[in-house]
Amino acid sequence: MAETAYEPRLKAHYRDTVRPALVAEFGYKNPMEVPRVDKVVVNMGIGEAVADSKKVTSALGDLARIIGQKPAVTRSRKSIATYKLREGMPIGGKVTLRRDRMYDFLDRLVNVALPRVRDFRGLNPKSFDGRGNFAMGIKEHIIFPEINYDEVDQIWGMDVIVCTTAKSDDEARALLKAFNLPFRQ
Repeated sequence: MAETAYEPRLKAHYRDTVRPALVAEFGYKNPMEVPRVDKVVVNMGIGEAVADSKKVTSALGDLARIIGQKPAVTRSRKSIATYKLREGMPIGGKVTLRRDRMYDFLDRLVNVALPRVRDFRGLNPKSFDGRGNFAMGIKEHIIFPEINYDEVDQIWGMDVIVCTTAKSDDEARALLKAFNLPFRQ
């Protein structure tokens, strides 16, 4: 019995639909020139971790449930007495997604999580950094279906950065629009 290899829906969509559309729009000669999503970085900062270190554990557990991968703990670089922050204290977590997990996460973000955001009017089309990377903030991590609302002790925000190989913001915007990211008009 032959095993069928799993391929994310968004990856197949990129290969079959998005690439040819980008070649037609921008006129790329070399197939390696066509922009693609390189990685997705998800970051969660927990400011209240200074007072209670259990909050970091709880938040990172939720982040791991959302992503499906263990997050790396981010620690403070220097001490700030005003905030009672010591050097090396855990203050958040981050995960870098690549390949199939990246496509799966983007698919869930666009089709499941973003439609669950209250008063959602679309993503800001100006949130590009000039080099083709897109950043967005999510105010409530409970929009993901992996999180059980009854078990959540506190609602956390998170940052999602989509890094592309595009050389300009216009190329990256066209790429992400083709992935159905809901940009504001």
